[in-house]
Amino acid sequence: MKLYTLNDLIAYLARLDRVLVRNPLSDWLIAVAVAMAIVLLVFGVQRLLIRILSNSLRPKATRMDRALINAVESTKLWLVVFVALYFASQYLELGTRTEARLDKIVTVAVLLQVGLWISALLDFWVATSRMRAEQVNLAAATSLSALSFIGKLLLWLVMLLFILDNLGINVTALVASLGIGGIAVALAVQNILGDLFASLSIVIDKPFVIGDSIVVDTFSGTVEHVGLKTTRVRSDTGEQLIFSNSDLLKARLRNYKRMHERRVLLNFDIDFATAPDIIETIPALLHEIVAAQPQTRVDRSHLKALAGGAYQFEIVYWMLDPAYKLYMDTRQTILLAIVRRFDADGIQFSFPSQVLRLESPQALAVAGSGGSEAPEMKR
Repeated sequence: MKLYTLNDLIAYLARLDRVLVRNPLSDWLIAVAVAMAIVLLVFGVQRLLIRILSNSLRPKATRMDRALINAVESTKLWLVVFVALYFASQYLELGTRTEARLDKIVTVAVLLQVGLWISALLDFWVATSRMRAEQVNLAAATSLSALSFIGKLLLWLVMLLFILDNLGINVTALVASLGIGGIAVALAVQNILGDLFASLSIVIDKPFVIGDSIVVDTFSGTVEHVGLKTTRVRSDTGEQLIFSNSDLLKARLRNYKRMHERRVLLNFDIDFATAPDIIETIPALLHEIVAAQPQTRVDRSHLKALAGGAYQFEIVYWMLDPAYKLYMDTRQTILLAIVRRFDADGIQFSFPSQVLRLESPQALAVAGSGGSEAPEMKR
């Protein structure tokens, strides 16, 4: 092992007094040490806070702890490095121009970090609000995605204006000069903007919300997510359907979740051989069968027409509960009751049929000659 003498120590301290870029080497070492200490301190405090706040077993743990965890986790060490360099520079003589540039860089870093903190808190608020809304108010859950986008857009626009102003750019003149450029950009991305405004229309007008059962053209399913450009629907057959928001608003849409009552129409035919007295009793009979079912309200029951070789009957009733399974169960019960009652009363349903009439050759000849004998030919 090499032993250092007093002369070696004096020579080392003398080298620390050597000037390097306007500052002694000792000041550079102090600045580097300060910068590293600040970065390590922030990193250690960040890890410690996350560990403490993540401990769900500690007393008085609240949802705000999770919000703070999101904010702490959004702290970027590469931005902290710029702040650490700023404090380290206080031990150095860098010149007026360099110090001014460093001030601007540090201000930009601080603004970016503040924006990240606010954005993390906004994400936490949207996530928790969405969870509560999905349980009590699906319409509010639908609007949260758009509100989150608008909030972040405004946040970063404000941050951008602050950063540009800090860099010495005339923000007022810049905003005025962006008028024509904004029109050109809007024309270039008009389809995207169309979907964006369609998303806002869905949020504000609420033709449907998450959880609604809808039919679009020949597609049907349950709304799962309303995004800024597309809406995702889980099809009744299991696959996911993705609709463009602008196309969705242009389509004729049926929202079965908003159905308070379900209108049901039944048609069937009775054989023409049925006696008129029995035909007259059928509307009241149908009314009785349908009214006996729970959750139904009979609208009307009539002999509709005489066509196709049958008596055509029609009955219209309302299901007071629009649930599809209940509707199908009740419809099945009504049809079975009608079949049993008609069978007991000897009433026959009419089936599609054709009548074929066969004529003798003599009759066909008479019909072809108009009913008179053919005249004799003159020779």
